[in-house]
Amino acid sequence: MNRTFHLNTAHFPKELTLLLELLQERDETDISENMKDKLSDVDWDRFLDLVRHHRVYPLIYLKLKNVDKGLIPARVLQNLHSDYIRNTFQMLHLSGEMETICKIFNENGIPTLMLKGPVLAEALYGDVSLRTSRDLDILIHAADIEKSEEILKNCGYKLKDEFPRILGDWKWRTHHINYFHPQKKIEVELHWRLKLGIGNEPDFKELWERKVRSSLTSEPVYFLGEEDLFLFLTSHGARHAWSRLRWLVDIDRLVRKGLNWKVICFLLKKHQNLHIAGQSLLLASELLQTPLTQSKEFLTFNRHAFQIARQSIFFIKEKADLFPTPPKYLAGRLNRYFISLMPLSQKYKYYISILHPTSYDAELLPLPKSLHFIYFPLRPFLWFWRQMKHRTHA
Repeated sequence: MNRTFHLNTAHFPKELTLLLELLQERDETDISENMKDKLSDVDWDRFLDLVRHHRVYPLIYLKLKNVDKGLIPARVLQNLHSDYIRNTFQMLHLSGEMETICKIFNENGIPTLMLKGPVLAEALYGDVSLRTSRDLDILIHAADIEKSEEILKNCGYKLKDEFPRILGDWKWRTHHINYFHPQKKIEVELHWRLKLGIGNEPDFKELWERKVRSSLTSEPVYFLGEEDLFLFLTSHGARHAWSRLRWLVDIDRLVRKGLNWKVICFLLKKHQNLHIAGQSLLLASELLQTPLTQSKEFLTFNRHAFQIARQSIFFIKEKADLFPTPPKYLAGRLNRYFISLMPLSQKYKYYISILHPTSYDAELLPLPKSLHFIYFPLRPFLWFWRQMKHRTHA
């Protein structure tokens, strides 16, 4: 790896450094002997809080459960064990519902691709209990949105977040709709795009042609092929500023499985994501010691990748919940980070999109469809009007 691009982690608290070392791929039997000094003088409450924030308690529990009892307080292991058991039941619950939903979609002729959840846990970790997930993410073709929503409603799911759909902008301004089942306590995110925003990405037909069938279920359940999965996971982690280490561990596991880097590089260049992939590999190499062969190192020889990786280090250290609403003290910095993720052509489209009317404009000032063109010149005034109403109700 090009050592001129070095990420400074010297300011990380001891507990975060310990967590990162435990997440590295190494033999658990070596922990007691090789890390004995690092397990002393640890703020275990802070450590446990970090493990939960980064959603890596299944992996950490398995790493620590056989460590010498005198090195780790019993209550810490008990808490990790409870989290591990709770997550195992959650993932089994999600697995069953995933198979049920996919079966219904299959019967209705709607192709679906699972993005994360149980299929990702099984594919990367070999066991659904070793990765956490709070919901099911299902990717469909944009043409199937309305039909898919009707199916979910017939299955007992309720729309979680209402938003206006008067103009067609919502299909490209957003990328998923949230549904929740009040009895099963399961949330489903219905996606028609891989990522938020107006950047380039493979269309559904391409992804479907490269799909992989999960070995987890008897009913056919499909997810992204490995190269598409790498693009999705790197974009998803970057979008969240890698503020949870779980996403970086996914990258580490995927890279260690072996990938077709020739195909990946073609896709990254086509969709202008070289810097995003470079960011993820720089972070994985520095924080988790992910091995970078010569075929992958060129992705990190990129100053843009280094700059956005360095910004992510700040958000990892802060341990802040950035979504759905970041803390006020981070909002400005996070917005600048989002802008820095965009290549020049995407920034141009982003600033142009700000001038495009939204369904919220149409909700504020209803007009007949024949007069929708008037929303364009009225856009600045409607935006200002909404801001004033928001401040009045705040």
